[in-house]
Amino acid sequence: MGFRLEDFSMDLRKCTAPWKYIWVNSGFSTCALRKETVTGAQGLYAPPFAAPDTALSFSLEADGHSIEDTGNKGKGDCGLLFAGGTWLPDRIARKGTYHFRTEQGLLSLAVESELVPLTGRAGFLVRICVQNRGEREIALAVRPQALPGHPRLVELAAWDFMPPRAGEDEMASLAQNVWENREVRATLLAQGCGRQIAPPQARCTCRAAIVLTRAGEAAEEGELAQWQKETEDAWQRRLRLADAGIPQVKSEVPGLAAYYNRSLISGLVCLWENADYVTQPFPATSGMDGGSICCYPWDVAGYSARTLVMLLGEKTLDFLKQMLRSGIDSHICMSLDGKGQGWCGYSYSMWSLMHLYWTILTMTGTGWELFDEILALFQAEEARLPEWEDLKDYGRQHNLLEMRTCGYEYIVPSPNAERAWCFDRFADLAERLGREGAAAWRDKAERIRASIRKNLWDPQAKWFRCLHPDGCAETVYSIQMYDALRMGACDDAMTEALLDHLVDGKFLGDYGVSSVSAEDALHYEWNDPDWSGGGSYSGEGPELAEALWKIGRDGLAWDVLRRHFWLGTMAPYIPQEHYCDRPFMPENKRANIIAGVTGLQAILFGLAGFETGLEGTLSAAPRALDGRYEVHGFRHRGHTVDLTVDGDRMTVTLDGKQLYAGRRQRVEIL
Repeated sequence: MGFRLEDFSMDLRKCTAPWKYIWVNSGFSTCALRKETVTGAQGLYAPPFAAPDTALSFSLEADGHSIEDTGNKGKGDCGLLFAGGTWLPDRIARKGTYHFRTEQGLLSLAVESELVPLTGRAGFLVRICVQNRGEREIALAVRPQALPGHPRLVELAAWDFMPPRAGEDEMASLAQNVWENREVRATLLAQGCGRQIAPPQARCTCRAAIVLTRAGEAAEEGELAQWQKETEDAWQRRLRLADAGIPQVKSEVPGLAAYYNRSLISGLVCLWENADYVTQPFPATSGMDGGSICCYPWDVAGYSARTLVMLLGEKTLDFLKQMLRSGIDSHICMSLDGKGQGWCGYSYSMWSLMHLYWTILTMTGTGWELFDEILALFQAEEARLPEWEDLKDYGRQHNLLEMRTCGYEYIVPSPNAERAWCFDRFADLAERLGREGAAAWRDKAERIRASIRKNLWDPQAKWFRCLHPDGCAETVYSIQMYDALRMGACDDAMTEALLDHLVDGKFLGDYGVSSVSAEDALHYEWNDPDWSGGGSYSGEGPELAEALWKIGRDGLAWDVLRRHFWLGTMAPYIPQEHYCDRPFMPENKRANIIAGVTGLQAILFGLAGFETGLEGTLSAAPRALDGRYEVHGFRHRGHTVDLTVDGDRMTVTLDGKQLYAGRRQRVEIL
């Protein structure tokens, strides 16, 4: 059985994400519910359409008595009362109750709604079902009211980190339920909302939709029930895409499977499908709330490369080629139309491109023809940046971690350690292609690592330092230092010293990791968990856990990963960042992030221990848990692998035939 929509459902009663984070998308449109209402919706993005203040609200009329749905928190006749709901990939289902004595007698209504983003058209619809729970027949009507707001068109090259603001042009009424300004027409469509007679226990269903078109273009007519089905079908196609590339994980270990699925959906909601976009699909950095519907290499190619390749297969190479054409060496990200965007020089972009390239090569065997182009970009970056003792100076923090204090700047362990990794990978590729340069590149990689150990490690502090041009050195207890460990720059003593800080009250909290240790009085602060402390960018914790598994620190790796399991049931998708001392996330950042898939990757490539090689090889070295876990359908170059681990025993099946059964160990599969 493949993935189902229900596998990703989340009970809104358990949700700790801010209300402004709760959106749902179709891959074409994304929309949000109105806080604490049963039927209301506000906010719509479907590039190039931006309509953050476009809204749809409803009221009910029962035997002439008006019932509002506003989230009223007073007493008395407050209208519909929100009673919870469920987030699903293709809709947000809500329920509410009205049970109140009016002049006409007791009115008792159960209301259910579904908020559905449209696909193939810019808009959303709301399906409403009202049940008469009373003992008498009533006359019932649903009254939709559109608030067209200030929608506008935003060119595809202009969608960046921040969601586009509402426009300034007012909407004028053209006809009943049709409004227009200079750029956009908004149309309200309603079906089944008129007066109906509802006997006791009867249900009445209606739908209403807001559709945006360009000014002068009439909205398409159609059955709203069919439009809702089209969105469900779009998501079913997306789940079949996942079935074709992403294995399923089943486990009796509490929280593991739910967290795995939440990590997967965090990647799937970042896939945008519109014929006008430069790739099909377009993997965005974020997008649920309208922000970051563009591609930053560090998020998409750095943290998320393996999941991207598992989803898109050889098509990932087309995406990489488009990123190269966008001038990613001179821009920070790629926009929906394939143009480069923003300033150049972001320190992690080059490593991220190389990581995606290497992942494509090892997992698909394609892309060898890009070797010279990728190498030229890397060498140009090397020539551009000043160098001291084999270490590059990356400049101020806007090129690095964008912390809110100074310190992690100039000559730093990471991404210098990533440079060494890149030189080693170029050496691997040169040897495979019979090209010159491999020995020199391996020597350069080792010189970088040696310089990190010599010049950036402080043996007294037992921590890394950052060197500044004025000669000062600053010690920053940043989680980024663990990337030097991950990239092989640390000796045994350094490793032990780094791991001593992975404890509660320093880098670890009950609900994740901190980007800056709480022991660091100079740099730790609570307002920006992303890179300044109190929490972290959502890719960091799982990536750290995977690194710990790879160096054999299995217990610590599991301890780090399990602290993130609350996200499996308390958030619809993984946000850009979250706190580590409470199960919550800051309201001023992006609602979702493609790097949420690092949880999935930590489970597959850390816990289960899958590893791919340049020659098409595949192995697994799984770690034990206190409970059984299974990986079904890991696909690699036309083969399918199933893995079961139960304590110190394991079974590997290749293409339906048992390959190994016995004590847990490293198994060469392909």
